[in-house]
Amino acid sequence: MNPIDPADSAHLADAISRILPALQEFYRFEGPDLAARRSVEWKEKLSMPLPQQGQGLDAVLDDLINTIIPNGLRNGHPGFSGWVTTSPTSSGAAAHVAAAVAGSQRFWVQAFNYLETLSLDWLKELLGLPSFWQGTYTSGGSSANLIGLGAARQWAMEQMGVDPSMTGIPDGVRFQIYASNEVHHVVNRAAAVLGIGRRNVIGIPTDHEHRIDLSLLEARLRQDAKNGIRPLALVATAGTVNVGAVDPINEMADLAAQYGSWLHVDGAYGLFGKLDPRVAHLFEGLNRADSAAADPHKWLAAPLGNGVTFVRDTSILGRAFTLEPAAYLEGSASQDGVVESPFDDFGVPYHDFNLDQSAPSRGVSVWAILKEVGADGIRDRIINHNSYARLVAQLVKENPLLEVVTEPVLSICCFRFNDGTKTTQELNDLNARIAARLRSESNYVPSTTVVKGTYAIRPCYINPRVRASDVIGLVNRVAELGIEMK
Repeated sequence: MNPIDPADSAHLADAISRILPALQEFYRFEGPDLAARRSVEWKEKLSMPLPQQGQGLDAVLDDLINTIIPNGLRNGHPGFSGWVTTSPTSSGAAAHVAAAVAGSQRFWVQAFNYLETLSLDWLKELLGLPSFWQGTYTSGGSSANLIGLGAARQWAMEQMGVDPSMTGIPDGVRFQIYASNEVHHVVNRAAAVLGIGRRNVIGIPTDHEHRIDLSLLEARLRQDAKNGIRPLALVATAGTVNVGAVDPINEMADLAAQYGSWLHVDGAYGLFGKLDPRVAHLFEGLNRADSAAADPHKWLAAPLGNGVTFVRDTSILGRAFTLEPAAYLEGSASQDGVVESPFDDFGVPYHDFNLDQSAPSRGVSVWAILKEVGADGIRDRIINHNSYARLVAQLVKENPLLEVVTEPVLSICCFRFNDGTKTTQELNDLNARIAARLRSESNYVPSTTVVKGTYAIRPCYINPRVRASDVIGLVNRVAELGIEMK
């Protein structure tokens, strides 16, 4: 046997210190984004057969500094307003590094386990959720919604005297999930994974404000009830990714109570929008929901891989996701209740509320962000970003060459170039080319969408580095390109 493992554990500080200048340089976002255009070059440098003999830590650090970091993803650039993503700020990133080293598991009696709980409590207070709700961190909105709907499945079938986590879905029973046709497709995937089926997610058309049409939802619930179809859950989207609309949560809570359904709120993007007093009324009824999902890696700018689910009833969540005791796991902890070692107890057992047994501490990044800027800092960020979307709408309305496609509700404003001389298809094609040109120039990078057949440029402001000048510059550049390219 060779008693010395070749992996280095003695020079962590030196290794991190060496890459820090490259990371700081990357975060300056200077010059054009050349990562895609020089992909042949950096792929050639990185491509090699599996090393049979290790090349050492220095070789790894050299590649990180010279090739990998400079060609990373610049979704933290101040001009980036695409999709619903951004890169982390300093406190969250530093906490993420700390967790990778010192909090590599979220359980046992140690500070990182405690910060899971403390940060979840802080999030509940920030969002105005009842303190008794159970929270659990996830890898993102996909798993956050899956966990919320998994709890819904547990609850719905327990009403029939069935424990689906133990015996599965009973034969001959059909459940459906009801949501607007603007619901994020991760809900459909959750239905597939849970055995409900994608086709049993019923997409209800939206009204003129892009919110679920309550009259159509009630009519469908009434008709399905007559046909013996049970509602597993109603899903209210608190911030659609297309246009930022917020479904009428309170009214959906009324329907959920009337038809005996679970109410889940998908707030992966928009739940933090509740902090803006101008739109807080749109979230009325959130406290009546049975579960809610949010993504700290969006508006809080936590490191990617940070979602959260809150469920009203801890016991339902536990029955849906419990691992059940194992001799090597719980059986190896202290049997007399005396805790003298971190490994004598598992702390709060988040592995019984989640998909993962082993998982990193995610709460420490949320804790760091909230400790750094406080509730007021996050509230100001939300208000600023929602104001940026309203600034887009104002500037577009002042320019006769531009047109607002959807009025902003949260931090999204869809608009397009339209000089009044082209057909719908010609306008769609032109705006697609404008968006491609923007991405190529890399100074302003929004995403795009289609709203009722209209191709729109879609800035979404969740990036903490964005400035008013970036908002103004984007609108002006779209107008300039439209003239140039028409």
